[in-house]
Amino acid sequence: MGKFRQDASELLKEVGGKENIQAVTHCVTRMRFVLVDPDKADVQAIEKIPSAKGTFTQSGQFQVIIGNEVQEFYNDFIEISGIEGVSKDQVKQSAKSQQTRLQKVMSDLGEIFAPIIPALICGGLILGFRNCIDAIEFFENGTKTLVEISQFWAGVDSFLWLIGEAVFHFLPVGIVWSITKKMGTSQILGIVLGITLVSPQLLNAYSVASTAAADIPVWNFGFAQVQMIGYQAQVIPAILAGFALVYFEKFFRKISPAAISMIIVPFCSLVLAVLVAHTILGPIGWVIGDYISNIVWAGLTSSVNWLFAGVFGFLYAPLVITGLHHMTNAIDTQLASSFGGTILWPMIALSNIAQGSAVLAMIVLQKDNEDAKQVSIPACISCYLGVTEPALFGVNLKYVFPFVCGMIGSSIAAIISVATGTMAASIGVGGIPGILSILPQYMLNFFIAMIVAIVIPFGLTYIVGKQKLTHEDNTEVEKELTFVSPIQGKVMPLTEVEDQVFSQGLMGEGYAVDLTNGEVVAPFDGEVVMTFPTKHAYGLKRSDGVEVLIHLGMDTVELNGEGFECLVEVGQQVQQGQIIAKVDLDYVRSHHKSLISPVVFTSGQHIELCQKEEVQLNQNIIQIA
Repeated sequence: MGKFRQDASELLKEVGGKENIQAVTHCVTRMRFVLVDPDKADVQAIEKIPSAKGTFTQSGQFQVIIGNEVQEFYNDFIEISGIEGVSKDQVKQSAKSQQTRLQKVMSDLGEIFAPIIPALICGGLILGFRNCIDAIEFFENGTKTLVEISQFWAGVDSFLWLIGEAVFHFLPVGIVWSITKKMGTSQILGIVLGITLVSPQLLNAYSVASTAAADIPVWNFGFAQVQMIGYQAQVIPAILAGFALVYFEKFFRKISPAAISMIIVPFCSLVLAVLVAHTILGPIGWVIGDYISNIVWAGLTSSVNWLFAGVFGFLYAPLVITGLHHMTNAIDTQLASSFGGTILWPMIALSNIAQGSAVLAMIVLQKDNEDAKQVSIPACISCYLGVTEPALFGVNLKYVFPFVCGMIGSSIAAIISVATGTMAASIGVGGIPGILSILPQYMLNFFIAMIVAIVIPFGLTYIVGKQKLTHEDNTEVEKELTFVSPIQGKVMPLTEVEDQVFSQGLMGEGYAVDLTNGEVVAPFDGEVVMTFPTKHAYGLKRSDGVEVLIHLGMDTVELNGEGFECLVEVGQQVQQGQIIAKVDLDYVRSHHKSLISPVVFTSGQHIELCQKEEVQLNQNIIQIA
């Protein structure tokens, strides 16, 4: 029997039951659901489950943070629910049915770049390291680089360029391959198409600007000429070419007879895709890529670049929530191709650091909260290393103010970064290790901005949280320690009740009220655990285990429900102040029954009755120890 069976059973109930689950899987730390009706998921109840450390919704998926034992939890959940688990890819496909068109486009773009990002990070680190050893003149009174004084490091520099060139010059190969992989078409055709965009036979994209138009080689077809231009490091042309290949392959697969499809489909698809890529889509994509990168570059280098930076730094974390941040990968890569570096990426790394610093402040503020630390400490570490989702959804958005404090710190750090012209060689590792991707001459500037991204969010979160969390904790404690009366009338000690079961405290401590109002309300948010057939007694339970019995009148069981109206049923969730029953006071009196009604804490709490002669509905009457 799995140790998470009880928690798994509770989670199944709170997400709306088996019939509300369209698909379910898990990742390293989270359960991932696609729900038929997301509104049926009771987030507050789920987050009270001991194993659940937080929830969030992203890209159409309702995710529950479990932690390192998620695999064992998932196994128990599947066994209890009887639902057949699916792969993460299948969950993503199911989740897309709940996404808007823009969310689907951004999701697709993110899935295209996701397999490529490790290579881009590797290439960025290599370029950053090579710049340190072959561009910074540290030696011989600041006149020579490490490469110039050491044959070994000169060899290392030359060797590492082999990898750097493979990553960036041949990037279109990876992009087209990733598109065909995602769209379910022939990946090898994608690789071949990508190679045709960067073939050594073509004029290198980096040499186009310095080559006269008359010297650009062409394919001469007699009636037309096509320039032999390569698309090294170009993003938009590769994306357009990749989707063209996908379209052609699906089209020819649909119309081709099965017997000859092995010949017709790859031949026609690839030839047409290469032709269209070099004659139409490549030139158009080049213009679009230059247009986008020039606009972004102009914004980052204009006289109001501080405003652009401040807005971007402030809004990047919200972009992560929506999934729109995936578009920055394409822009960053295009900027690095067009201008030899990107000013955008340092701001992204700083945003990660800022959100991580807000979580760090929450760790300090909640140092005595073991449950909170199980989420916040791993979230902080991953955020500082560039993975922000656990921090955003598990901590900062849960409390809101750390998220905003992180946005403010990110904005200020971004202004400093852009104002000093800080540039990265390419996309790198997010968070603190992002400094390794920064061009050497800007590393000090980035370090200063990084300190700002740590100090300001931490300080703001700590100051706001010190006041806010203390107030909320006090409010919650006060709410838990006080009890409002579910009935109205003259108050009397329980010891004065005629029935010895109540007066001797055999069922628990409490008090009694001689009713002057026929309405009975729920004294707290909770569950109805008992309703007597004769409608004169009700049991309610609060989420923290406090359980109370409300007994209306003495010997009223003999009335067989006459004079009483029950408005709830067992298992029903009720809100504080909700009317759960009504009593016809005149009817009860006319049948010579007492209206003295005990309210007893059957869960064993020690209570202190406030000195009151009369109590109103929903009025504080008891302090619970």
